[in-house]
Amino acid sequence: MPDTVPPQESVGGDPSGRPVGHAGARVDVAERDAWAVGAGPGLVVLLLALGALGSAIPLFIHADATGADAWGVLGVGLIVLGIVLFTGIAVISPGQTRVVQFFGRYIGTIRRTGLVLTVPLTTRKNVSVRVRNFETSELKVNDADGNPVNIASIIVWQVADTAMATFAVEDYADFVRVQSESALRHVAMSHPYDHADAGENSLRGATDVVSGEIAAEVAARVVIAGIEVIEARISNLAYAPEIAQAMLQRQQAGAIIAARELIVEGAVSMVESALGRLEADGVVTLDDERRAAMVSNLLVVLCGESRATPVINTGSLYA
Repeated sequence: MPDTVPPQESVGGDPSGRPVGHAGARVDVAERDAWAVGAGPGLVVLLLALGALGSAIPLFIHADATGADAWGVLGVGLIVLGIVLFTGIAVISPGQTRVVQFFGRYIGTIRRTGLVLTVPLTTRKNVSVRVRNFETSELKVNDADGNPVNIASIIVWQVADTAMATFAVEDYADFVRVQSESALRHVAMSHPYDHADAGENSLRGATDVVSGEIAAEVAARVVIAGIEVIEARISNLAYAPEIAQAMLQRQQAGAIIAARELIVEGAVSMVESALGRLEADGVVTLDDERRAAMVSNLLVVLCGESRATPVINTGSLYA
């Protein structure tokens, strides 16, 4: 069995108050290479095992015919030898590894692929080191402003240390899933959905930054299981249904205000340009009251949502 760090007693020597967690019992094991050779020696041993098993059958027949127990004992020995040799043979596909244990003790990991020969009488567990990904459940959390939002993310990960993944946690795939959702919840609660203050990142406006924070948070939580996080991306982000309509109206109002500000800024610039050219070319001389009336009329025409209806004034402005 892998070595463990024994629990430490709490301050005061109270045996019933032993800490749990970071200072408690934990599997202390790291991946190392197991003894294994390639396909050549493995094929030779495989042929020897087949030969030993095949030679046992004639010995049993000869022992039964002559009544000599020695031949039967030799046949049993060859069967046992063949079975022992067979237990040292393994076939490993690319992207797979074998975590090898000898009567419960971890002796190493085989990362060599193909037909290999390793220590006989060992148990071997298959651990995939291929890149995996999954999408977390859609979580409902409150953002930094207290608004409920629905958020989900895609986590890309792989096993980096096969020994820790096998012995440090009960089920490393489930461990990654649970810790990813916990990290996603924590990061989502640390940022507002939108309208962030200066120097602050929002969930919707800084997706890449938030995704990087999620990846770092998940990696820190699953390192105990020998897992490496390659990437994390937000796959779904929206206000919760109960406030979605109100927030949509808020966003629409903000968009309308921004558009109006742009329209007014452009209209003022156009009015200034028109008045400047009229006066510079000497087309008309305007006093303050006429200037104010023209500015008012131009702003109404430029800023109005509907088509302006011209009115021809045949009288005097002062009449």
